[in-house]
Amino acid sequence: MRPIIGITTYVSTASWGVWRDLPTTLVPHDYTAAVTLAGGRAVLLPPDDLDADVLRVLDGLLLAGGPDLAPELYGERPGPHTVTHPERDAGERALLDAALERDLPILGVCRGMQLLVAAHGGTLHQHLPDVLGHERHRVAPGVYHEHEAVFTPGSRIAGLMGDDLTINCFHHQGVADPGKLTVTGRAEDGLPEAVEDPARRFLLGVQWHPEVSRDRRLFGALVAAAARS
Repeated sequence: MRPIIGITTYVSTASWGVWRDLPTTLVPHDYTAAVTLAGGRAVLLPPDDLDADVLRVLDGLLLAGGPDLAPELYGERPGPHTVTHPERDAGERALLDAALERDLPILGVCRGMQLLVAAHGGTLHQHLPDVLGHERHRVAPGVYHEHEAVFTPGSRIAGLMGDDLTINCFHHQGVADPGKLTVTGRAEDGLPEAVEDPARRFLLGVQWHPEVSRDRRLFGALVAAAARS
């Protein structure tokens, strides 16, 4: 049986066929395709903060990208550029807390990495251009921008990426303080691009979007760790 990987989703307005502007539970297909190609069975998890019982049937958890975290999760007030989805925050935080208790394999992508940081006592920059003085991490709507990253030798992410240092980013927020997590990858401007916890079976967050290229290194590592659950 393939390892079952739960993928967090969000609710947004969507149109298809004869239907227009309906509230829809969704996540880009890139995530499910990446899990499938890596040998896992993708299961979508709509926002739900009533309980985290679904983890009993999951072998791994993928925290997908999406809109900004509520700054209250890391002890700040929202800035003018911050757009949040509180229902998703509540549901994902419940899942993450329970998954951490079980030491379930976890991969966080973009927003998912930021949620990992907030859950471990860290903080975020709410709008990177105000801090870095440039917009190279989100150059235009719907456009990924490639960077050359630097990875910590001996880290999990360095072992997975090998000699390929190219990452593709689309985010306007970033990690200010990683909290209890270890920063193991940075962009050329010093911004954290990967965090992990070496003490756990598999806990990795990346600020870029490996699902777009169906990166079997990262998703394969998650599925392999889930298979050992």
